[in-house]
Amino acid sequence: MASIIGNEKSVNPVLRISQLDALELNKALEQLVWSQFTSCFHGFKPGMLAQFEPEVKAFLWLVLWRFTIYSKNATVGQAILNIQYKNNLSQTEKYQPLSKHQKLWYLILTVGGRWLEERCYDLFSNRQMQSFCKIKSCINFGAGLLKLCGLLNFLIFLQKGTFATLTERILGIRSVFCKPQSVRQIGFEYMNRELLWHGFAEFLIYLLPLINVQKLKLKISSCCSYIAGLSNSKNTLTARCKECSLCGEWPTLPHTIGCSHVFCYYCIKSNYLFDMYFTCPKCGSEVQSLQPLKYKVEMTELY
Repeated sequence: MASIIGNEKSVNPVLRISQLDALELNKALEQLVWSQFTSCFHGFKPGMLAQFEPEVKAFLWLVLWRFTIYSKNATVGQAILNIQYKNNLSQTEKYQPLSKHQKLWYLILTVGGRWLEERCYDLFSNRQMQSFCKIKSCINFGAGLLKLCGLLNFLIFLQKGTFATLTERILGIRSVFCKPQSVRQIGFEYMNRELLWHGFAEFLIYLLPLINVQKLKLKISSCCSYIAGLSNSKNTLTARCKECSLCGEWPTLPHTIGCSHVFCYYCIKSNYLFDMYFTCPKCGSEVQSLQPLKYKVEMTELY
């Protein structure tokens, strides 16, 4: 009964991007499995797996093949994207699962091919005999020819959209959707929030450099001082000579800008160089002329 239902499935072609995504997911899964497996041997002697690495990888890929292609007619990446393999050699347009021969040849061409490539590289990498050099050159020529065929197959795949890999074309297996694809429902609420936030951020990036933060800070401190009633304190120059109007410390090399307040030379000079429209934070007077303080103050008056 299950076979009858499976034969009644209609074939839905798969987009090129979906097939490429499935291949990338398969590669990511293999890397994840290998990294998790090698982490189990961190406590052992270094290089313990190096000698048998091709065989260990082949065994892991064999296990993956057993629970993916052999049992479900789809790789892990294809299963995630609702894709599976169809026997394209069958004459009917209905869905036909892969035959056992196709599954076995898939195992030989993928797992066996990669194992043979890695093992041959290890066998002939350090051989210097003439016979081994000839075998190595033949293997390299064959590997290059397969790469060229894979490139040609990929160009044909980009044009026609079927058989993403050379193995699929040789075995006659095609990627199809398991179920008809439904229309995607796209919500724009998240996109609207992102557009508003990015627009606000760009506005701030454009606006903030135009604001004189130092001058604004001085204006706010001047208003706060006026509200607190500090403007009603002594207006004598003797009292104002006790502290710098900017740093609040004893003025070093006291200077004035034309008003009755006193500043350290370095404080007023640096602020004036930074802002040519600098005003006094106490009274708001603009800089008329930077002059050293000439008023003599007795020490007894300061204390």
